[in-house]
Amino acid sequence: MSDPKQVLDEAQVRAEQLSDWRWSDGALSATFGTGTFATGLQLVARLGEAAEAANHHPDVELTYPSVTVRLTSHDVGGVTSRDTDLAHAISTFARELEADASS
Repeated sequence: MSDPKQVLDEAQVRAEQLSDWRWSDGALSATFGTGTFATGLQLVARLGEAAEAANHHPDVELTYPSVTVRLTSHDVGGVTSRDTDLAHAISTFARELEADASS
Protein backbone atom coordinates (compact mmCIF):
# COMPACT_ATOMS: atom_id res chain seq x y z
CA MET A 1 0.00 0.00 0.00
CA SER A 2 1.33 3.43 -0.87
CA ASP A 3 1.93 6.17 1.67
CA PRO A 4 -1.30 8.23 1.76
CA LYS A 5 0.72 11.40 2.36
CA GLN A 6 3.13 10.91 -0.55
CA VAL A 7 2.53 13.40 -3.35
CA LEU A 8 2.10 11.58 -6.64
CA ASP A 9 3.77 12.73 -9.85
CA GLU A 10 2.07 12.93 -13.23
CA ALA A 11 3.07 9.38 -14.26
CA GLN A 12 1.70 7.93 -11.03
CA VAL A 13 -1.58 9.80 -11.46
CA ARG A 14 -1.89 8.66 -15.09
CA ALA A 15 -1.26 5.06 -14.00
CA GLU A 16 -4.47 5.26 -11.96
CA GLN A 17 -6.44 5.42 -15.25
CA LEU A 18 -8.85 8.08 -14.06
CA SER A 19 -10.46 8.77 -17.42
CA ASP A 20 -13.11 11.08 -15.92
CA TRP A 21 -10.51 13.25 -14.24
CA ARG A 22 -8.01 15.91 -15.29
CA TRP A 23 -4.78 16.62 -13.44
CA SER A 24 -3.47 20.17 -13.29
CA ASP A 25 -2.06 22.62 -10.78
CA GLY A 26 -1.63 19.97 -8.10
CA ALA A 27 -5.22 18.74 -8.15
CA LEU A 28 -7.61 16.34 -9.84
CA SER A 29 -10.86 17.75 -11.20
CA ALA A 30 -13.91 16.38 -12.94
CA THR A 31 -17.30 17.65 -14.02
CA PHE A 32 -20.23 15.26 -14.21
CA GLY A 33 -23.31 16.13 -16.23
CA THR A 34 -26.20 15.03 -14.06
CA GLY A 35 -29.11 16.13 -16.24
CA THR A 36 -31.20 17.09 -13.23
CA PHE A 37 -30.60 18.94 -10.01
CA ALA A 38 -31.97 15.97 -8.05
CA THR A 39 -29.40 13.62 -9.58
CA GLY A 40 -26.69 16.15 -8.75
CA LEU A 41 -27.84 16.17 -5.14
CA GLN A 42 -27.71 12.37 -5.07
CA LEU A 43 -24.16 12.41 -6.42
CA VAL A 44 -23.07 15.02 -3.88
CA ALA A 45 -24.67 13.04 -1.04
CA ARG A 46 -22.91 9.84 -2.06
CA LEU A 47 -19.52 11.47 -2.52
CA GLY A 48 -20.03 13.30 0.77
CA GLU A 49 -20.56 10.01 2.60
CA ALA A 50 -17.43 8.54 1.02
CA ALA A 51 -15.43 11.68 1.85
CA GLU A 52 -16.54 11.58 5.47
CA ALA A 53 -15.69 7.88 5.75
CA ALA A 54 -12.21 8.59 4.35
CA ASN A 55 -11.81 11.81 6.36
CA HIS A 56 -10.74 13.43 3.09
CA HIS A 57 -12.86 16.23 1.72
CA PRO A 58 -13.08 17.53 -1.86
CA ASP A 59 -14.19 20.90 -3.10
CA VAL A 60 -17.64 20.42 -4.67
CA GLU A 61 -19.73 22.72 -6.85
CA LEU A 62 -23.34 21.72 -7.48
CA THR A 63 -25.16 23.56 -10.24
CA TYR A 64 -27.91 22.71 -12.66
CA PRO A 65 -27.16 20.40 -14.47
CA SER A 66 -23.72 19.34 -13.24
CA VAL A 67 -21.40 18.62 -10.32
CA THR A 68 -17.75 19.69 -10.40
CA VAL A 69 -15.32 18.09 -7.97
CA ARG A 70 -11.75 19.10 -7.16
CA LEU A 71 -9.50 16.78 -5.17
CA THR A 72 -6.16 17.62 -3.58
CA SER A 73 -4.45 16.81 -0.32
CA HIS A 74 -4.07 20.27 1.18
CA ASP A 75 -1.92 18.99 4.03
CA VAL A 76 0.86 17.91 1.64
CA GLY A 77 0.22 20.25 -1.28
CA GLY A 78 -0.63 17.82 -4.06
CA VAL A 79 -2.44 14.73 -5.26
CA THR A 80 -2.03 11.61 -3.13
CA SER A 81 -3.50 8.12 -3.08
CA ARG A 82 -6.27 9.55 -0.88
CA ASP A 83 -7.33 11.66 -3.86
CA THR A 84 -7.07 8.90 -6.45
CA ASP A 85 -9.00 6.48 -4.23
CA LEU A 86 -11.80 9.00 -3.75
CA ALA A 87 -11.76 9.85 -7.47
CA HIS A 88 -12.32 6.18 -8.34
CA ALA A 89 -15.24 6.02 -5.89
CA ILE A 90 -16.83 9.23 -7.21
CA SER A 91 -16.56 7.99 -10.80
CA THR A 92 -18.32 4.79 -9.76
CA PHE A 93 -21.13 6.76 -8.09
CA ALA A 94 -21.48 8.92 -11.20
CA ARG A 95 -21.76 5.88 -13.48
CA GLU A 96 -24.37 4.33 -11.20
CA LEU A 97 -26.39 7.56 -11.40
CA GLU A 98 -25.82 7.80 -15.17
CA ALA A 99 -23.98 11.10 -14.77
CA ASP A 100 -21.54 11.60 -17.64
CA ALA A 101 -18.08 13.04 -17.22
CA SER A 102 -17.41 16.13 -19.32
CA SER A 103 -14.06 16.67 -20.96
